[in-house]
Amino acid sequence: MKTGGKGPGSKGAGGKGTGGKATGNSPRGGKPSSAGAPRGKRPSHDARRRAAARPAGGEERVQRPVRPRPVEEAPKPTRAQVKAETAQVLSTGVQQLVVTPDENEMRIDRFLEARFPQLSFSHIQRIVRKGELRVDGKRADSKDRLTEGQTVRIPPLKLEPQEQRPRSLKADTDTVEFLRSITLYEDDDVIVLNKPAGLAVQGGSGTTRHVDQMLEVLTDKSGQKPRLVHRLDKDTAGCLVIAKSRFAAATLAKTFRSRSARKVYWALVAGVPRVRQGRISTYLAREEAYDGDQRMAVAKHGEDGAMHAVTYYAVVETAAQKLGWLSLKPVTGRTHQLRAHAAHIGHPIIGDPKYFNIQNWELPGGIQNKLHLLARRIVLPHPRGKGTIDVSAPLPPHMRQSWNLLGFDDAPYDPIVEAPDE
Repeated sequence: MKTGGKGPGSKGAGGKGTGGKATGNSPRGGKPSSAGAPRGKRPSHDARRRAAARPAGGEERVQRPVRPRPVEEAPKPTRAQVKAETAQVLSTGVQQLVVTPDENEMRIDRFLEARFPQLSFSHIQRIVRKGELRVDGKRADSKDRLTEGQTVRIPPLKLEPQEQRPRSLKADTDTVEFLRSITLYEDDDVIVLNKPAGLAVQGGSGTTRHVDQMLEVLTDKSGQKPRLVHRLDKDTAGCLVIAKSRFAAATLAKTFRSRSARKVYWALVAGVPRVRQGRISTYLAREEAYDGDQRMAVAKHGEDGAMHAVTYYAVVETAAQKLGWLSLKPVTGRTHQLRAHAAHIGHPIIGDPKYFNIQNWELPGGIQNKLHLLARRIVLPHPRGKGTIDVSAPLPPHMRQSWNLLGFDDAPYDPIVEAPDE
């Protein structure tokens, strides 16, 4: 039975019946077409993508970017924690330590001193000398420089636990006041001390009081203790440079190594050099003395342990040709270099227990039998590029007494300043 009008599939609806040809909204095959696509043409790739992203309501889905959750970084361990952990691990046997960025360019002996404050200087030298310490599998010398990322093999160490004595507020206060009293220069990065004669720079056999130990009282809240960047002999007085941070220590170490630091020493010597200004150039090597003590001796090029040493000198004043005031400028920085060189040219330094070698020589009256050697002046670039640090130290009491007795005036121009730097 026919209805009164045409059905939805009839021509009145704009096309044939459902069994006929597809309408303009349905392409051949019965698949729905993309909206707005012209009849008979395949929709573009972008159109198909937009159609697939459009939900039933006709709106495109907007995907919000997923924000990653912030990763909480573990707090960096303090220097004291690193030392404690390292000491605990090393007591069990051989360990491999990796050089950190902060330790780049550090000398091996100073690396060990920083990591293991319980170790004495002599103990460090012993394990290095025996070849028990190796860097990247190779035998190393205590003066070799480390590079970030290198692996240092440490032998089993029997570390003595540091005595946890209650700190005396009065003792610490006295130490701070003493260090302040001998400070010649200080800023945020550098301290220059006027080290007294007789005070050791570092500990050793039987040495309980030294500058390195005193610097503990200046440790800041982050655990950073001021560091030595060079050394003076125990009996030498004068300018001693201290770094207040690891950055300053690394920068100043490069300064001394590259010979960018100018050092001037004053000495009172026996006799007067015939040449008023001169250059001393030798090789120096350690030798074992008859009393078991170590000294530096002039050696030949190529001998075991021989290192080149250069010193410039100038005669400032004389006293009846019996004593001479020398201004000395070391180009290299060898152990006991100035003392050994002065003895080598036949004019050893007054009061030197190791190198004074003139037989039947009588010390003039009123002059004390103490080493007459002063690290008079240090000139070096500031580690952060803030100009130049130029510091001079006064004569220590025993040298001041000798200068007054001999009538020497320490105010005039110092002729050695213009000596070459190499």
